Amino acid sequence: MADQGVPLPGERAIVRTMETPDNAAAAAEEHTGIAAQDWARASAEPQYKAAVVDLLGALAYGELAAFERLAEDAKLAPSLDDKAELAKMASAEFQHFQRLRDRLTAIDVEPTGAMEPFAAALDEFHRQTAPSDWLEGLVKAYVGDSIASDFYREVAARLDSDTRALVLTVLDDTGHASFAVEKVRAAIEAEPRVGGRLALWARRLMGEALSQAQRVVADRDALSTMLVGGVADGFDLAEVGKMFSRITEAHTKRMAALGLAA
Repeated sequence: MADQGVPLPGERAIVRTMETPDNAAAAAEEHTGIAAQDWARASAEPQYKAAVVDLLGALAYGELAAFERLAEDAKLAPSLDDKAELAKMASAEFQHFQRLRDRLTAIDVEPTGAMEPFAAALDEFHRQTAPSDWLEGLVKAYVGDSIASDFYREVAARLDSDTRALVLTVLDDTGHASFAVEKVRAAIEAEPRVGGRLALWARRLMGEALSQAQRVVADRDALSTMLVGGVADGFDLAEVGKMFSRITEAHTKRMAALGLAA
């Protein structure tokens, strides 16, 4: 287990960096192919448009579910200040959902229809990983949401410029990362044995989140084709494997920031 003290300034910097992780560095490279086009040009390819609709639908339902979960987790908060902090984060997640819903409407897609294919899988993930207390809820939001964000950032680097900008905007940190790290590390410092339980919980979340992401992609032909290089540029099967390796590495760093063993 890593040092269990309160995060140092350098550790806070690590947390902020992980919200724009190394696995998203490709986004800063010179874009080619579809990634160099805007939506008007890129969407002329029907399969690409279908893949983006799937992506935005999955993101939109994920943001809506995050809003609901944070609002529910606020009931477990040990203080009014903590409850208010989670309420603020829930509000930010709902604003992200609204942006995605508005974008789907703007490209002549019915938002509910775009979200529905992903509702059952995401609901099942949240059912299987319902936290039993406040600390588990914080770890879930930090670890689970960050894994999803890493995945979407990887995909965003290969999207058209308009869609890429939207996706990266809605993946902005709502403040949960530094809040969760501070609270979890303080709890471990006060009661070290809590760390073992939370480490096991985080490992379970990692496995469930990756399995859920793989199931969602496998069920959507346009989305899976885009990931393996059939539509957008830059991905092939080998690259997909590297992508998941980078996501796993980022997870290990987050565990260290929490003061937990990966």
